Amino acid sequence: MEAIRWATLPIVGLCSLPAAAQDLSPRPVAPPPETGAEVPADQIEFSAATVEYDQNADVITASGDVRVAREGNRLRADRVIWNRRSGEVRAEGDVAITNPAGDTAYGDSVVLAEDLRDGAVANLLLVLDNGSRLAAESGNREGAVFTLSRAAYTPCAVVDANGCPREPSFKVTARRVVYDENRERIRFEGATVSLFGLPILPLPVLSQPTGSGGGPGLLVPDVRISRVNGFEVAQPYYFKLSPNRDLTITPHIYTSVLPALEGQYRALTEDGAYQLRGMLTYSGRESLSLDPTGQERDRLRGFVDASGRFQLDPNWSISGSIRRATDRTFLRRYDISRDDRLRSTINVERIDADSYFSLAGWAVQTLRVGESQGQTPIALPVVDYRRRINDPLLGGRVELQLNSLAIGRTDGQDTQRAFAGARWDLRRLTNWGQEVDFTLLGRVDAYHTDETLLTATIPYRGDEGWQARGIAAAAIDVRWPLVGAAFGGTQRITPRVQFAVTPPLRNDPIPNEDSRAFDLDDSNLFSLNRFPGYDRFEDGARVTYGVDYALTLPGVTVAANVGQSLRMSGDETIFPAGTGVDERFSDFVGRTEVRFRDFISLTHRYRLDKDDFELRRNEIDATIGTRRTYLVLGYLRLNRDIEEGYEDLSDREEVRAGGRVQVSRFWSVFGSAIVDLTNRSEDPLSIADGFQPIRSRLGFAYSDDCLELGLTWRRDYEDTGDARRGNSFLFRVALRNIGR
Repeated sequence: MEAIRWATLPIVGLCSLPAAAQDLSPRPVAPPPETGAEVPADQIEFSAATVEYDQNADVITASGDVRVAREGNRLRADRVIWNRRSGEVRAEGDVAITNPAGDTAYGDSVVLAEDLRDGAVANLLLVLDNGSRLAAESGNREGAVFTLSRAAYTPCAVVDANGCPREPSFKVTARRVVYDENRERIRFEGATVSLFGLPILPLPVLSQPTGSGGGPGLLVPDVRISRVNGFEVAQPYYFKLSPNRDLTITPHIYTSVLPALEGQYRALTEDGAYQLRGMLTYSGRESLSLDPTGQERDRLRGFVDASGRFQLDPNWSISGSIRRATDRTFLRRYDISRDDRLRSTINVERIDADSYFSLAGWAVQTLRVGESQGQTPIALPVVDYRRRINDPLLGGRVELQLNSLAIGRTDGQDTQRAFAGARWDLRRLTNWGQEVDFTLLGRVDAYHTDETLLTATIPYRGDEGWQARGIAAAAIDVRWPLVGAAFGGTQRITPRVQFAVTPPLRNDPIPNEDSRAFDLDDSNLFSLNRFPGYDRFEDGARVTYGVDYALTLPGVTVAANVGQSLRMSGDETIFPAGTGVDERFSDFVGRTEVRFRDFISLTHRYRLDKDDFELRRNEIDATIGTRRTYLVLGYLRLNRDIEEGYEDLSDREEVRAGGRVQVSRFWSVFGSAIVDLTNRSEDPLSIADGFQPIRSRLGFAYSDDCLELGLTWRRDYEDTGDARRGNSFLFRVALRNIGR
C-alpha cells in the first residue's frame, strides 16, 4: 500500500448513494478550494450564508456552505459551530477537510481543534493517493496517529463504467484500525477479508505497511495440489531490511512429503543490483538410469539461483549468475522450473562507440537423463575483443577481432582456441539503384586439444595436439529493390545475388565445439560463413541467389523470401548429409510473414528438397485474435534424414497450441498443450509413438483493477525419476496493496 494521502473525489451524479456506515462510495461534495489569500497564523478566515454570534457563550455559528481556513487547513460544511472558549470547532453536514498538502477527508459530523488538525469524525471516508479507500463509522486523530472504529478498506473501484456504485471485488473489514504516519504502518484488528461481498478469511490481526517502500509482513499464499507432493501451501513472509535490501522467506508445507524452505534476498546498490534465491528440503529421490543403485534415498535436496549486474562506470560492467541444483529432478519435482540445463556465468565487459571487450566464463549443469555431466563443458576464460575503424581509402568499415576460448571437461575432450581476424565491409549504391556490398575477411586460428577419443561423434573430435589454420574469404552481394504501386498499396520486389569464395581450408583437423547444430534456413543462406560459431568455416566458391518480396496495404503487410545456393566446384563438402547444403545445389529455403492489423500474425519458414520438393523443414507460428482473446499455434517438423551419430541434428516433429478467451469483462478461460509427433522412423532413439502429449494446461482467471484470481489444471505426461507424470492444480489469488 502506498503512503496514505487523502485525495479529492469527483462528485458522483444520479447513481450516488447516501453515506452510510463503512460506506466506501464517493461523497456528493467537493473539497474546499484554495482561498488565494494568505491568512496570518493567528487568524481564521471563514465565509457562510449566515453567521450568528452568542456573546454570553462566546460561540459563533455559521450556516450555508461554510468555508473555514487556518494555517493552510481548509474546511467545507453545511454548518459550523465554533466555541471560542474551548477552541472546539464542530462541523456538520457533508463535511470535507483539506490539509496544506491537498489531502481531503470526508464525514457527516466532525469535531476539530481550533487549528483544524486533530479531532474526531463520524462516518469517515479517507481516499488514498493510489485510489484505495478507508471508511469508518467514526475516527479520530491525535498527533500522527489515526484511530478508526468499525472500518472497511478496499483498493478496488467502487463505481462501474457508468459511474454507478458497485460492490468492490474485495475488501477488508475490521473492528478497529490504527494508522501511524510516522511508522508508515496500518494495523487492522478483528479483520475479515471478503471476496465479491462474501467473507472468506478471518484474520484476528493484519498489519500492513503504508509507505511506498513496503514493510515486513505476510504475503499472499500459493496453494496447489500435485500427484507427488500432495496438497501444498506456500506462505511467504517479507522482511524490509533497509530501503535497498529485502528478504522473503517462504515455508512450503506438503501433505505427502516433508516441508521445504525457500528464500530470496535482493539488494540494490549504487552500481547495480543482485539477488539470491534458493530452496532446501529433505526428501527421497528415485534414481535415474545413470545411477546404478536404483534405490530411493532420503537426503538434503535443493537449488540456488543467484544473479547480479554492476555498472562500474559508463563503459565497464560486470555480471554473473549461479544456477545449480542438487540433482536432476529437483526442479521438476517441486515445480520450480522445467529447464534441462542450468548455466552459471561470469562476464566482465567494456563497451564504447567503436570497441567491445569481454572476459567471460561459464559452466553448465546438465539435468538431462542419459547425458553425462563429465561430458558437459566448462569454458574459462572466454575472451573477445573487437574494434571498428573507418577505412580512410575507400570509405568502408574495418572490424578487428581477437578471440580466445578454453573448454574443459572432467570426463571428456579439452579444447583451447585463439584467433585474430579482420573484416572489411563497404556498401555502395549504383546509378540504377542497386545496393552492392563488398566483404573481405582474413583470420588466423590456433587450436590445441587432447582426450579426443572421449568424444563419441568422430567429425567433432579433430586431431590431438596443436593445429593451425588460415582463412581468407571474399564476397560481393547485390540487391536491386524494385518498388511500385500494386493492389492499392506498395509493392517491393528485390532480386538478390551473392558471389562468395574461400580457398580450401583444413577443417577436419580442427575440433568442432561451437558449429554443430547447423540447419540451412533463410537467416544464414547469404551469410559469409553459414556455420554457427567459429570452429567450422565453409570453403570453396559459391553463388547464392534469391528474391525478397514485400507488399504493404492498409492494415495488411506481406513479406516473403526464397533462395538457393550453388557450389561452383564438385569437391566434397564439410556439411553433414541431410543439412540441405551438402551437394552442389542446396535445398530451397524461405520465409513468409503475413500480418493483418493487430489481429492475425502468421510466419512460415521452410526448406524444400531440391530434387523432389519434399518439405525438409516446416515451421509455422500463428497468432490470431486480440490481447484479450487469442489463439497461438505452432508446428515444427525437421525431416533431415541425417546419418546416426549427429545428436545435435536429430529429426523432430511437434505441435503447440495455446489461447485465451475473454468470456466477460473480467473473466477469462485459458489453455495450452504440447504434443510430440516424432516417431521412430524420424528419430531411432525416440520412444515416442508419433502422438505423445508432453504437457497440457487449462484454467480460468479473474482480473480487475485490484484483484487477480485463478485456478489452473496441468497434466504432465512424462516421468523423470521422482518427477512423475500426473495432474496438478494451482490456485492463485493476488490482492492489490495487500500482502506486500
